[in-house]
This record gives sequence, C-alpha cells and structure tokens, in this order.
Amino acid sequence: MRILHRCVIFLSDQCRIGLYKVHNGVVQICPALHQPFITRAYIAWIDLYCMAFEDILLGLAVGLLLTLIVYLAMSARLRHRISLVEAEFRQLWAEQEKGIRKDAADRSRYVLKGKIAEHMVPLLSDVFKYDPSDARFIGAPIDYLIFDGYTAVKDLNSNEPITVILADVKTGNARLSKTERRIKEAVEAGRVRWETIHLDF
Repeated sequence: MRILHRCVIFLSDQCRIGLYKVHNGVVQICPALHQPFITRAYIAWIDLYCMAFEDILLGLAVGLLLTLIVYLAMSARLRHRISLVEAEFRQLWAEQEKGIRKDAADRSRYVLKGKIAEHMVPLLSDVFKYDPSDARFIGAPIDYLIFDGYTAVKDLNSNEPITVILADVKTGNARLSKTERRIKEAVEAGRVRWETIHLDF
C-alpha cells in the first residue's frame, strides 16, 4: 500500500488539486499530471491511504472468502440441526409405530375373539339359554335372530307359542352401536310387525 499526499493549492482566483508523492523527503509531482504553477499559494497537506487496483481486488477476494466461510458454517449448522430433528422424528415414529402395531394387534385379537364368540355362543349352555337350533346367525345389523320354541313346534308338534328374539353378542367392554341401539329401541317400543310379501311370476 502506497501513501500518497494530496496537495490542495489555493490560488488567488481558483482552487486546483494535484497528486503528489513524497520520495526521500522531497515532494514530487505525478508524471500523469501537468505541473501546476504555484504563486501566492497556501498549501495544506492531507494524508490519504490510496489503494492500488490490486489491493482493491485483494480486499474483495478476502470479503468473498469470509462470506463463503460464514455461509458454509451456517449451512453445516443448519444441516446438523435438520439431521438431529430427523433422528428425533425417526425415534419417535419408531416408538409410536410399536405402540400402533401393538394396539392394532390387540384390537384384531379382540375382534377375532368376538367373531369366534358370536358363532360359538349357542353352544355355551351356561350363557345361551335358548335351543341352539332355534338361533339363526345374521351377523349384521344384529348377531342372532332367535325363534324360541321353533324346534319344538316343528319337530314335536308343540302348541307352545314361538317368541322372536333379536340378540347381539358383546365381549369385554364392548357396547351397542348406534344402529343396534335404534333396533333395540324399536323392539322395546313394539315397532315390530309381520308382513307377507307376495310375488307374481
């Protein structure tokens, strides 16, 4: 970096500016400028640090390099944080997945047990108090339509009345669904009737 001195020359009627350099204590004018004529002038020296073109390029390069370093550091830090979040998410998902799979397996097991129980219940005499042959499995919207006394009338010519029963099998803490509750309410309210449908072919 070279130190140049700007010589401000105040003439009586105008102000002229020239560039000078100091060499071995002697003021020399730059060759690119015309040598000004100095008379009755008051000269004030101002020290300036003028950078050469190469120095400017070097400063720009250093600035760009620092910017690149900061950018790479921030990018690396961001990628690190993203990887931490992804690892935490994967771990949480793995834990949740185990729970979900276990819950699904338990539910599937309960449903399977319930389906088996629905079909086996007529054989359980301590729970099912009707003749198994009087029961007809429907499955939906209720499990069984029971014609209590039907077998006795058909096989033994009994004169006992037949009672029609709509039954649903539940296991554990299972409850009636909305449609099952509506059917139960209809039966209990007496909204049940017989209808014969005739077809003419």
